[in-house]
Amino acid sequence: MNTTANPAVSGYLIGIDVGTGSARAGLFDLDGQMLASAKQDISLFREAGAIVEQSSAEIWDAVCAIVREVVSVSGIDPAAVIGLGFDATCSLVVLGEGGRPLAVGPSEDNSRDIIVWMDHRAVAQAERINALGHDVLRYVGGRISPEMETPKLLWLKENRPRIFDKAWQFFDLADFLTWKSTGDLSRSTCTVTCKWTYLAHEKRWDPSYFKKMGLGALADEKFARIGTTIVEPGTPLGQGLSKDAAAAMGLLPGTAVAAGMIDAHAGGIGTAGVGGNPQTNLAYVFGTSSCTMTSTAEPVFVPGVWGPYFSAMVPGMWLNEGGQSAAGAAIDQLLSFHPAAAEAQTRASGQCVPLPVLVADKAMARSASASDVVHLALGLHVVPEFLGNRAPFADPHARAVISGLGMDRDFDSLVALYVAGLCGIGYGLRQIIEVQAKAGATVERVVISGGAGQHDLVRQVLADACGLPVIATVSEEPVLLGSAILGAVASGAFANARSAMTSLCKVDRIYTPVEGQLADIHAKRYATFTALQDLARSSREA
Repeated sequence: MNTTANPAVSGYLIGIDVGTGSARAGLFDLDGQMLASAKQDISLFREAGAIVEQSSAEIWDAVCAIVREVVSVSGIDPAAVIGLGFDATCSLVVLGEGGRPLAVGPSEDNSRDIIVWMDHRAVAQAERINALGHDVLRYVGGRISPEMETPKLLWLKENRPRIFDKAWQFFDLADFLTWKSTGDLSRSTCTVTCKWTYLAHEKRWDPSYFKKMGLGALADEKFARIGTTIVEPGTPLGQGLSKDAAAAMGLLPGTAVAAGMIDAHAGGIGTAGVGGNPQTNLAYVFGTSSCTMTSTAEPVFVPGVWGPYFSAMVPGMWLNEGGQSAAGAAIDQLLSFHPAAAEAQTRASGQCVPLPVLVADKAMARSASASDVVHLALGLHVVPEFLGNRAPFADPHARAVISGLGMDRDFDSLVALYVAGLCGIGYGLRQIIEVQAKAGATVERVVISGGAGQHDLVRQVLADACGLPVIATVSEEPVLLGSAILGAVASGAFANARSAMTSLCKVDRIYTPVEGQLADIHAKRYATFTALQDLARSSREA
C-alpha cells in the first residue's frame, strides 16, 4: 500500500470541527503539520425536558468566519488550499423548502433548527423502538439510543407533526455542512450508518424498520429526505466549493470538499493509524462526551456497544462504537458540586486555564508521580454517569453515584473528588474494553484525542485505570487532522483514507499502565465501581 502523498499534488488542507460548544478550523500541510488554527464559540439553547438545541445558520456563519481567519493567520494564498474536510457532532438539522430553518422545539424560534446530540427528549420513543426488537437493532448493539436520529425524528412526528411534514431535508450536522458547501445532498456512510440505521454493508435502508417504528412516511418517499446517495467519508462532493460558499469562506470555487464524519470518528481517523494497523488500536476521544472506536476486519456483535458498522470510520473495516454520554462534561459537573469550586474557578481564571487543568496540576504537585495520585482518592468513588450509560449497558436512565464523600470544603478535597471522577472515567473505559474483548474485538492500546484528554495526568490515570497503554499522537489536534485527512483524500493528495492515516498518524508519547501495588488498588476500585453500578440499577425504583 502506498503510504505517501501523491507527489503530483501540492498545497494545503483545512480540517473543520464543529463540536458541542465551538467550531474550529486547522490548516495543515501534506505532512500533517498544523500551521494555524481558529476557533469561534457557538450557542446552546436549553429547555425543560432535556431539550438542547442549536442554530444551523449560526454554525455556518461561524464555520465561514474561522476558515477566513485560519487562512489569514497562516498567510498562505487562498488558492493554495486544495481540500476541505468537515466533522461535526451527530446532531439533527431540520430544514424546510429552500433550505430554510424550521423550529424543532416549543420555543417556535425557526433559527433553532438543530436537535443536539445530547438532547434526550426522545427517551420514550427510543424505548418503544427497542421494545419492537427489529433486526436492524443488531447493528446498534441491540438497543437504539435517544442520542440517535430515528428516535428524534419519531419525536418530531409525534410532537411537532407540522414541522415533520413541512421538512424538506433532515441532515446529520456534518452532512448539512457539506451540502451548504457544495449543494450536494449526498450523505456520509459515517453519519447515516452510525446514527440513522443505514445498513452500509448491504448499501440500503430497511423500509420495514421505518414502517414498524412509526416513520413509514420516510420509506414511502424512498428516503428522499434522509439520503438516497450514500458515499464513504473522503469522497469528493459535487463540483467542490460552490461560488457562494467560496465567497463566504474566502477560498476559490471548486476547492475539493470531502464527505464528512461525526466528530469523534474524525478523532479516530486522526489517531487510529499509528503503527499502520487500525485493528490493534482503540481510538478514544475524550471531550464533552467520550467515544471508543474499535476497527475489525469482520463484524463483531457486542451487546450494549453500537455497531458493528461497515465503512463508518476506516473504509472497508467494521466499527464498534462505545463511550459515555458525559465525560469531560461529567468532570465539570462533578467539580461544580464542591464547596471549593467557586474559589478554585476564580484561581483558574486568574491563571487563564480551565478548572480541570488547575486541579490536575495540583494533584500532580501533591504526588510523587502521576500514577500515585490514586492515593489522594482512597475511599472516595465516583460512577460519573450523569447522563446515562452509553456503553456497555445502553442505559439512558443510569445516573451518577458518589460514595465516600465527607464534609470537607477545602481545595485538597476538591482535588480528591477530581481524581476519583477521573478514575471513574477510566473504569468505564476498562469496562467497554473487557466487554468487547469477550465478544472477540480485542485491542492492544488506547490512542487518545479530545480536549479533555490532553493533560499528562489524565492520560496516565486512564492508562492505569483501564490497564492498557495510552498513546498520544504527534498531532496536538487529531480531530482536526482527521478532518484534514478527509480533505486530503478528496483532493487526490492521498489515494485513500487508510494510506493517509498510516502516513500522517505518528506516536508522540506512550503512557504505560502502572504495575504492582498501585495496579492492585485500581483493581479493587474497579470492583467497587461495578458494584456501585449494580446497586444504582437495583435501587432505581426505591
